[in-house]
Amino acid sequence: MDLWLIWLITAAVLAVAELFTLTAALGLLACAALVTAGSAALGVPLPLQLVIFTVVAALSVLFVRPVVVRRFSQPQAQRFGVDALIGETARVVSEVSGVDGRVRIGGEEWTARAYDETLVIPAGATVDVIEINGATALVYPRK
Repeated sequence: MDLWLIWLITAAVLAVAELFTLTAALGLLACAALVTAGSAALGVPLPLQLVIFTVVAALSVLFVRPVVVRRFSQPQAQRFGVDALIGETARVVSEVSGVDGRVRIGGEEWTARAYDETLVIPAGATVDVIEINGATALVYPRK
């Protein structure tokens, strides 16, 4: 079997392994194996192929991987779903206590409880949404 084909198979195996790990390291090693397969196809001797693989792998893992990891580990810029409701203001529809109540958040009516269970918030008051627990908003009166 030709050496370039062995390097190509190695690149494919590393690329598939990267799909399962998502570490960005195995994908870079697959790229290094692909570059080495190209050099092997050009007739470069085996010792030099090993040097090429080592250099390309080391450079890519040292310089490319940190950029890729930093790019994909950035926090999500926008909140979605019920997470987007936290911090919103709401209007109390029916009296809210530590047990039950109803509030209107952005045009939708939600069941609510007071974040501080000792509070009773009258209807018509403005509150802040502190947390969403299931389908219930935990609210605190706005001063």
